Amino acid sequence: MKIIIFGSTGSIGQSTLSLIRILKNTQNFKILALTGNDNIDQLCKDAIEFNVKRVVTANKNCIFQLKQKLSSHNIEIYAGEEAILDTARMGADWIISAIVGFAGVPPTIEAVKHCKIVAVANKESLVCAGKLLIDTAITFKSKLLPVDSEHNAIFQCINSENPKTIKKVTLTASGGPFRNFTLSEMANVTVAQATNHPTWEMGKRISIDSASMFNKALELIEAKYFFDLKPNQLEVVIHPESIIHSMVTFIDNSTLAQLCPNDMRNAIAHTLNYPERKKIPIKDLDLTSLKNLSFEKVDEKKFPSITLARMILKTKGSLGVVFNAAKEIALDRFISKDIKFLDMSNLVEKVLLLPEMNEFEYTLLNSIDEIISLNNRVRQISKEIRI
Repeated sequence: MKIIIFGSTGSIGQSTLSLIRILKNTQNFKILALTGNDNIDQLCKDAIEFNVKRVVTANKNCIFQLKQKLSSHNIEIYAGEEAILDTARMGADWIISAIVGFAGVPPTIEAVKHCKIVAVANKESLVCAGKLLIDTAITFKSKLLPVDSEHNAIFQCINSENPKTIKKVTLTASGGPFRNFTLSEMANVTVAQATNHPTWEMGKRISIDSASMFNKALELIEAKYFFDLKPNQLEVVIHPESIIHSMVTFIDNSTLAQLCPNDMRNAIAHTLNYPERKKIPIKDLDLTSLKNLSFEKVDEKKFPSITLARMILKTKGSLGVVFNAAKEIALDRFISKDIKFLDMSNLVEKVLLLPEMNEFEYTLLNSIDEIISLNNRVRQISKEIRI
């Protein structure tokens, strides 16, 4: 199996390499290419270990460092966004889209034109370009598979069921580090506190998104497109143990849930082996060790990102692009201490309610160039808004 890993130095990329490392003696894998950003040491280490054909850094300023470290190895070396798109055009049996943020959207769109199976961990691809991505996959006869643990769980629960029999899909959320904080306590939380996730080991940006539940807000929108669901078919509940990853309730009121340890390699392995299931030698789920499986309603006063996501779900245009771009800049501004934690959702709401954004409630952008243009425009606006 020929493989390409976009975002190999991030948490999902590293989990993918860990899984391949475990399975390489039992399955025939060949990693064609790895892409990363600034973590050149990790990128080079992995490229050498897996004897890849090509390595790409998104940061053109890192090209000389990359060439220096790989000078004694027969590996193609490139840098920049266009080089990442060219890497998608190499074609592969299985490709994982694990670049964080909007930067992962164009290569995901390109990948479905050239690869048999595209495992999507970049939720922004569905949030910003859901219809375009799915239509492109249909046109080029490629298979989209969800890697986010919640969407992979939904995919497994639905399996071969008739989509018309789905009554409700429930995504679970850990609640993050501020689940038991009051609203006033959340007002002055730090970046360090926001990155201290109680359940999952993730990168800084995703950890903060989880703490604010913007991550879950994106996942609600992602689920709408991945599974062609209506707004009233989607809900979120807090599940601190992170053992049940999602549930699907059918019209006969039967509910199926997918359970597994909080290890992303389970979802990755499901897509890597699809449509088969194969043994993976990682941690088993020991039900007898679980003291409790608990559920709580989401307090949307503390986590208004969910309320904002519901607003996006009800639209038919491209407000998802606006939502995501404003969210990414809000996150940047929180990390740089320009705004406070709760200001992130205030900034996103302000951008969404700008009169110039009204048209995108109904206007659906049908090309990646149009989507990139709107993303850039909203990012600039979000940088300038005062909170």
